[in-house]
Amino acid sequence: MVQTRSFTAAAAPITLTSSDSHPESSKRRKVASADESEPATKKPAQKKRKKTKDEPLTEDFPVRVSSPWKIGAHVSAAGGVENAVRNAAMVGANAFALFVKSQRKWDSPPLSVGNVDAFKRRMREFGYSPKHVLPHGSYLVNLGNPDEEKRQKPFNCFLDDLQRCEQLGLELYNFHPGSTVGQATKEESIAFIAECINNAHKATKYITIVIENMAGSGNVIGSQFSELKGIIDHVEDKTRVGVCLDTCHAFAAGYDISTKNGWDAILSAFDTEVGPSYLKGLHLNDSKAALGSKKDRHENIGLGHIGISTFRHVVSDPRMQDIPLILETPTFEAIDIWTKEISALNCLSNLVDDVPETELSLVNEITSLVRSHATNKTGKASKTRARKRDATEDQDHDSDCT
Repeated sequence: MVQTRSFTAAAAPITLTSSDSHPESSKRRKVASADESEPATKKPAQKKRKKTKDEPLTEDFPVRVSSPWKIGAHVSAAGGVENAVRNAAMVGANAFALFVKSQRKWDSPPLSVGNVDAFKRRMREFGYSPKHVLPHGSYLVNLGNPDEEKRQKPFNCFLDDLQRCEQLGLELYNFHPGSTVGQATKEESIAFIAECINNAHKATKYITIVIENMAGSGNVIGSQFSELKGIIDHVEDKTRVGVCLDTCHAFAAGYDISTKNGWDAILSAFDTEVGPSYLKGLHLNDSKAALGSKKDRHENIGLGHIGISTFRHVVSDPRMQDIPLILETPTFEAIDIWTKEISALNCLSNLVDDVPETELSLVNEITSLVRSHATNKTGKASKTRARKRDATEDQDHDSDCT
């Protein structure tokens, strides 16, 4: 276990909607459109491409590591779903997750033809495969609610997400299964969740619905593999259902993955209780909370109770190849944290033997970045609070004078 800091700020998505946000944007060439006619000159005209908002130049982004382990992050889709592709490329990701609409609202405007076309074009431009993209469902959705009327609204939101994924040509969709809300047995809620999946399958064409394991707090379903299996058992088309394992959630639920033996044991249990063919993705998160705490508290890689050694076992495990491995760790709105974590995980996937010096070095680099950005964010927040306080005091003073 490695504990090197006590910051507890929650994860914030990267918001990069312009290629000019890239650190090396000042070095970029000024280019003209390839299909513009060039005036005749004595010197041969150079072939140039025009960089537009809808057509990013892949050479402007970091070179991504070629690896069978598809490591990435849950990036922002602010300004349009197509921006998620660029944001993933910006941090050197070989996979990514996104929200296909606002996760804070029940209803969102439909995807425009322009959004869909730009997303698909950028997927081709940057060389991302749909099978390495793991969209995340809304946190508002609870398909386990025993109240049919209260379950219908979440289902409509859920189905809308799935249909958006198919519009974008994506193959997977990850969601939190739900809760009994203390008004049903877990077995009853499990049946409701499966019923919603069956109905969603009938209203969609091919999307695979991926159930995420949970930390186990309160009445939440999915902290035990037996509960995930229970949902799958009730699903009619088992070729279109799967599981995403979250390392933080598993640890919080009581599965000790902090050692190589522990990691192998959890996969063995998953294979026995659920089945290896159902594993469709992984969320790579360290844990702020202790083993079995039932608390869903994500921490940066190597800085929590799980420790960096476990993640070396994860990203060098052949069973984790060719599925999306997604970071949901705190970023403090800083692009370089996920860039460093992805780089560190790619480095760990290539280690053959135990190299504690390398692990310690990577943890120190991540720690340094996180501390720096956490301090900056805290400082900015303090200044903002001070400005608001001063403004309030000025208003009170003016009122008194009046």
